[in-house]
Amino acid sequence: MSTASSFKTYFRLLGYVRPYIGLFFISIAGFIIFASAQPMLVGALKYFVDGLTDPGKAVLHGMPLLDGLDLMQAVPLIIVGIALWQGIGSFLGNYFLSKVSLGLVHDLRLALFDKLLLLPNSWFDSHNSGHLISRITYDVTMVTGAATSAIKVVIREGLTVIFLFGYLLYMNWKLTLVMVAILPLIGLVVGKASRKFRKQARKIQVAMGDVTHVASETIYGYKVVRSFGGEKYESARFLQASTDNTKKQLNMIRTVEIYTPLLQLITHTAMAVVLFLVLWLRGDTTAGELVAYLAAATLLPKPIRQLSETNSTIQKGVAGAESIFSQLDEPTERDTGTVEREQVEGRITVRDLVFSYPGHEQKVLNGLTFDIAPGQMVALVGRSGSGKTTLAGLIPRFYSHEQGQILIDGIDVGDYTLRNLRRHIALVTQQVTLFNGTVAENIAYGELAATSREEVERAAEAANASEFIDRLPLGLDTLIGENGVMLSGGQRQRLAVARALLKNAPILILDEATSSLDSESERHIQDALERATCGRTTLVIAHRLSTIERADMILVMDRGRIIERGTHAELLAAGGHYAKLHVMQFGNEENGNEERGDPITPPSREAPPFLRT
Repeated sequence: MSTASSFKTYFRLLGYVRPYIGLFFISIAGFIIFASAQPMLVGALKYFVDGLTDPGKAVLHGMPLLDGLDLMQAVPLIIVGIALWQGIGSFLGNYFLSKVSLGLVHDLRLALFDKLLLLPNSWFDSHNSGHLISRITYDVTMVTGAATSAIKVVIREGLTVIFLFGYLLYMNWKLTLVMVAILPLIGLVVGKASRKFRKQARKIQVAMGDVTHVASETIYGYKVVRSFGGEKYESARFLQASTDNTKKQLNMIRTVEIYTPLLQLITHTAMAVVLFLVLWLRGDTTAGELVAYLAAATLLPKPIRQLSETNSTIQKGVAGAESIFSQLDEPTERDTGTVEREQVEGRITVRDLVFSYPGHEQKVLNGLTFDIAPGQMVALVGRSGSGKTTLAGLIPRFYSHEQGQILIDGIDVGDYTLRNLRRHIALVTQQVTLFNGTVAENIAYGELAATSREEVERAAEAANASEFIDRLPLGLDTLIGENGVMLSGGQRQRLAVARALLKNAPILILDEATSSLDSESERHIQDALERATCGRTTLVIAHRLSTIERADMILVMDRGRIIERGTHAELLAAGGHYAKLHVMQFGNEENGNEERGDPITPPSREAPPFLRT
């Protein structure tokens, strides 16, 4: 990225200071006070040295609080007064700039998180969670450095340099211009260092994202890691990511430690030349003026050095800001709809629907057409990859289709506002998402939070969840841990059904809601789902055909197309694809045994042929 782009990014970052502009100006005023104390101390030193050579001229006249005082009385008061003045400036500058910078980072973090809530599903598909978390934590931390300590040093030390340089010009402008001649060389070194810092900071960001990604995956999948003996593999993965991050951090430190002494050498060389010229061209300069000039000149390298060291912090912040702004500049989920309906009947019409995932040419859905009348249950079956879940995701517009139509009550889903469209749809999936809160908070989630306790209890009862909730230590007020870790799969699924029931939406989508449950849990869920689907338009995706036998219509999908449609009985009688799926799941022999009342032969515990040695 060019220097101009970096400045643009940094000034955009500073644009977040606008709400705190009053506090920012107070902090600048404080740093002006602080910086002005430096030439004051040099002036006091001149007064002290000149007073030693001619005490009669050291008596102050016409100055408040110091009028008529001699050298012995005035110097202590002056030094204490300057220290007090500098302390006031330091407090005002540091405290109010900290308020500004912390507010800036807070606002930036909120903007980043709020943007996450508005981005389309396709964006999440191409970004892993570890790097997203790293952006909110580590990248924002880098921005904090650029927005706090860096700004503080730039303003405070920059003003100190300006005041001292101005004092030197006042004392002897010819000698001071000799120092100016060295500035282009300093600028060249700083510019080269900046480019190197920025490049290394971007590498550190990626490496830190890898560390977060590996850690989050391992934490989330710790049961799989342990059950499959993946500890060594995950340890090696994390070691590699952490080692890579450490190397990149050391590269940054090495660069800082090379360029900072180089700048110091250049600055001190310039100072050595100036000091030589001062002594050579002393002329009729008084001892006090000479000491004051030398003191001011020797005070300059320290703030210049601190300014050069701040460069690496600023470049890290710029790299972090680039990453953050790249996310903030992402287009949000498209919402061009204008229609808002208080209630819908739930009629779903699909016409010639075609869909491919963004960035892929292969059609996942190809020419789907069907109707679901209000209150009907329609089931989608077919092998994995046939497009069932994709279709379910298009109805609430998690993705936007490019061809064909999906209508709800005769209105295209794209014409509804997103919030209004999703208000009319409840979704229960195989992968239940719960939050680290109470049972009640997970049922009454989001816009449902305002519902009464009685309604939550009724929804739990209808979902067959009261059976286990009543046994929990605090009932509905029991904390269930991250993603409901304290509950079984069936219990978590029943909470998801309760949440859908509480929403009371006219359209219900069930995506593999019972596929991974044991028979007892499935019985509880099936009972709950029968209540949930009553009077609602329901779209069911299921691998277990026993769960959809009562559907009003079954659509059999394969490779994005509907290849069969009809009721359970009609499809069995047709002897087509659905009938074959049914036979595969239940088996003729098992059905025959059940009809005769013969016991079903238990499954063999002998390993299948491909596992035998």
